[in-house]
Amino acid sequence: MQTNFTLAQLADPDIEEANKILRNCVHCGFCTATCPTYVLLGDELDSPRGRIYLIKDMLENDKPASEKVVKHIDRCLSCLSCMTTCPSGVHYMHLVDQARERIEKTYVRPLPERMLRRLLSVVLPRPGLFRLALVGAWFAKPFAALAPGRMKAMLGMAPRRIPKVSAVDVPQTFPAEGARKGRVAMLSGCAQQVLAPQINEATVRLLTRGGYDVVVAGGAGCCGALTHHMGDTKDSHRWARANIEAWIAEHERAPLDAVIINASGCGTTVKDYGYMFRTDPDMAEKARTVSTLTKDITEFLAEKGLPPEGDKGVEGRANSLTVAYHSACSMQHGQKITRAPKDLLAAAGFSVVEPAEGHLCCGSAGTYNLMQPAIADRLRTRKVANIERTRPDLVASGNIGCLTQIGGATDLPVVHTVELLDWATGGPRPAGLG
Repeated sequence: MQTNFTLAQLADPDIEEANKILRNCVHCGFCTATCPTYVLLGDELDSPRGRIYLIKDMLENDKPASEKVVKHIDRCLSCLSCMTTCPSGVHYMHLVDQARERIEKTYVRPLPERMLRRLLSVVLPRPGLFRLALVGAWFAKPFAALAPGRMKAMLGMAPRRIPKVSAVDVPQTFPAEGARKGRVAMLSGCAQQVLAPQINEATVRLLTRGGYDVVVAGGAGCCGALTHHMGDTKDSHRWARANIEAWIAEHERAPLDAVIINASGCGTTVKDYGYMFRTDPDMAEKARTVSTLTKDITEFLAEKGLPPEGDKGVEGRANSLTVAYHSACSMQHGQKITRAPKDLLAAAGFSVVEPAEGHLCCGSAGTYNLMQPAIADRLRTRKVANIERTRPDLVASGNIGCLTQIGGATDLPVVHTVELLDWATGGPRPAGLG
């Protein structure tokens, strides 16, 4: 794609990067076939190619974001399926993130929209506030049908029960069992530790059983993805900087073999810290180090191997269970991890099936199902129908957003991959299996 940025514009490292990305696009349109919003809506401007044209015009002519640009960029899930499909290597993620940042800086949204976005950016990354909000939502849930617009969707997604606070999510080190093989840090996260604390608990058991000390570092928390994808990079970089400093301090105290992430949406963002801080002289090297160390839990286990089955392992019971594996977009498109989770589940004794249209998003996408509930619901209905056609006993995925989204529309048990791997190697039966 031909671009016409001035030399003055190209002096800005972000515009220089956008120019490189835009020039890689050859207008082929392969991305339209795998873009969820284009598949649903059929509008060229709701395809990656269409959005690229809008972004190019906005950046090249140094325009503030228009209502048209905002409408179609807001509809983008950032599922990154287009990056898997693109034969030219267009890094759409960095381009759309830049567009969202410009929208945040140059476009004044209606007051209710600003209030909703502010509410989400303040509450979701803070476990204490999020738990308090869920308590309020639980009481309001019976009246959800009377709530306006997106508030109805938010109340509808509130869980039936709020799990207790887990003891694993405070700064500490869990020592390895048996022969010590190494030391890793684990991101305890934000929303996940409130909605499904058993995921971190299973991760700690699995890693310590495999011979690794597991560090939950003080000062680490939300990865920053939630506000980053809303265009608030100032806020997202603050969260990211805190994580980087916390993990680097641990790495300098005693070398870490990895920073383990068990929410693939977070993993995609943490692996991008090196890019996010590339122009920051104080943080660039630290951020690159953290990004290099970061691994999804299944990525790490695929390299190191599952721990042997303990005395309380499933003892073949897994062989009678068929698992429909849903690969989160951030896993398959963002991190390019496709085989590891399925291979690990198969090695643990489960029969793994893959639903049709596995490349299409379930509609969760961070806060997307709260901000764009109509599109998100259509995608969820389509995803659940494809999953249920495989006639599985349960569904597994590696991202809390997907687990929540899919679990709200099916009676099938929906659990995290790591819960099944933990069960298969000596841990407790996942609560979701009854």
